[in-house]
Amino acid sequence: MKFTIHQSSRSGGRLVNQDRVAYSYSKNALLLVLADGMGGHQRGEVAAQLAVTMLTSAFQRAAQPELPDVVAFLETEIMKLHEAIHQLAKNRELPETPKTTLVVGILQHQTLYCAHVGDSRLYHFRNGKRLFRTEDHSVVQLMLQQGKLDAKSMLQHPDRNKIYNCLGSELLPTIDIAPPSPLKAGDQILLCSDGLWAQLSDERMQDILNNGLGVAHSVPSLLDAAERLGGKDMDNLSAIGVQWETKAEQPLTISTLDMSLAQSHTILGLAAPAASSSAARAADLDEEDIERAIAEINAAIKRSKY
Repeated sequence: MKFTIHQSSRSGGRLVNQDRVAYSYSKNALLLVLADGMGGHQRGEVAAQLAVTMLTSAFQRAAQPELPDVVAFLETEIMKLHEAIHQLAKNRELPETPKTTLVVGILQHQTLYCAHVGDSRLYHFRNGKRLFRTEDHSVVQLMLQQGKLDAKSMLQHPDRNKIYNCLGSELLPTIDIAPPSPLKAGDQILLCSDGLWAQLSDERMQDILNNGLGVAHSVPSLLDAAERLGGKDMDNLSAIGVQWETKAEQPLTISTLDMSLAQSHTILGLAAPAASSSAARAADLDEEDIERAIAEINAAIKRSKY
């Protein structure tokens, strides 16, 4: 398995970056995770941080050297994450449960698997053309599907930022799992938050990704272009870009050929520092709280099996 990868997250015009990104890989599998903490709710960054922490940890335990059942992994671990967010809120006695969107990609055995909740997206490009894009769990996307709105009107609709499906909500989330898709050498996978895709058309993304300089250059270029268009009041923006089975060696090319069957590596994207001390306190997430919430959820699941 060989791939080139780059991830980045920026605050945009906000005091706190509530986006989180991460990837983890074993000898035969690669996990990509992007979570966008919901800014209209308290401590969305807590839910997003819990998302990347739990999913990468679960992947490390299960992918030795590959996941035996990718779809079951996605369904089980994402639902476990939803319950852990509620448990964390209970443990901390938070007045409101943190909420986050989530998009996950898994690349294994020349196949792409994808799951998402909310409006963070995954794109699959080949030869400069889009093969696949997740469908947002948003009010305007639902109106489009019902024939109440056209694609152009979606961009200016007052409810364009409203979503009806997320992790941490009172209702159980709907986990949208796309059909597996075969991968070919040179394919590009992009995960991004709405802070990025709301500013750039699919065609503009394709142009930037196909600049011939690799994802180490194209991912920052995507963020730069979105920031220029979004201005000083724009949302947080984040992206993970992967080029699969690249032939030319680049500085960020990773080969798992020499990894042992039990090895795995995780790289958590670092959020930009908060702009104020009060924002920094709001973004704080105690690792002991995370571990406690995870342990309590796992114990509850174990008890339910007997």
